[in-house]
Amino acid sequence: MKKEITAVFRERFGAEPYLFSAPGRVNLIGEHTDYNEGFVLPASVDKAIHFAIKPNSTGLFRFYAIDLDESFETSIEKIEPSKSHWANYLMGVIAQFVKNGKNIPGFDCAFGGDVPLGAGMSSSAAIEVGMAYALNHIFSFSFSKFELVKFAQMAEHEYAGVKCGIMDQFASMHGKANHVIKLDCRSLEYQYFPLDTTNHLLVLVNTGVKHSLATSEYNKRRQECEHGVALLKKYVPTIHSLRDVSLDLIESHKSEFNPITYNRCSYVIEENIRLEKACKALENADFVEFGNLMYGSHYGLKNKYEVSCTELDQLVELTKSIDGVLGARMMGGGFGGCTINLVKKDSVASFEKTITENYKTPEGKQPQIIKVVIEDGAKGGN
Repeated sequence: MKKEITAVFRERFGAEPYLFSAPGRVNLIGEHTDYNEGFVLPASVDKAIHFAIKPNSTGLFRFYAIDLDESFETSIEKIEPSKSHWANYLMGVIAQFVKNGKNIPGFDCAFGGDVPLGAGMSSSAAIEVGMAYALNHIFSFSFSKFELVKFAQMAEHEYAGVKCGIMDQFASMHGKANHVIKLDCRSLEYQYFPLDTTNHLLVLVNTGVKHSLATSEYNKRRQECEHGVALLKKYVPTIHSLRDVSLDLIESHKSEFNPITYNRCSYVIEENIRLEKACKALENADFVEFGNLMYGSHYGLKNKYEVSCTELDQLVELTKSIDGVLGARMMGGGFGGCTINLVKKDSVASFEKTITENYKTPEGKQPQIIKVVIEDGAKGGN
């Protein structure tokens, strides 16, 4: 990939570039906990967006998206959203540096990668993080990694129009090979836990179902969680979010909740508990326990949070019949996208065979199966 991007850059821009990359990410457990100030457990993976970049003396930003075979060019004086959807991810990052007092001279950029689109692995965050990391390095700015993560997040908010949380950009920047990141979505403190994949592999299966309900239902779930917090605040005024609520507290007031709000809130509290247990399981290299917690997460999302769909459920149930599958769950906002599966390496072939023989996408095709390895976050500069 690096050779290809370097060759394309030389051909288009006639110069020798600096090379950077930023990975996509998976989330192993901790779903819909982020906006409730809970915990998530992402990891950066070996699917990445690669960049070839070099300053120029033209007074222009000149971009080329290799995978789309599309170009974009604009004056360095014209930093604003454009009609080019993909260019907005890059321009949004440039805008953050300018807002923070830096002048960005003209530069050329060719980029492309193998983060699967539509699989919920955050290709957009990888583009933003890679651009932020590269500009910080090339122009010798001294922003911290965390400041660059915030730049990437704000680019998504302001130029792509998506009010995302911080997990995707954080994982792409801070990823560490063979480790997951326990990220506290309230304090943004983080801790690494080992996930030794010598004998195990993470495998994604794409349902082929688009997240058609995700936005409206996502907003509804947020409101339901907020209603639960407001009810409990009457008894414990210091409660700020579901992060502050114990199972004992919500159980003691269960009769005052309508059943739907109770289910939503108790799921979030239970998911945070599952995540804490999952971290302990990783410390003990107890993959059986970790896998069981993944299943528990899926059933909570299916039955209590109600953000799964028939296809996701079918894929998770199929894994129960496959020897060597330790855990499976839906990953992401829900209503489509991927399952993430923890599979013993010597069982991956039988896993793929069983899935492809027993599951077809809504279009009747074989599902996309993506094997991932946990790798380091953003890097480069040579």
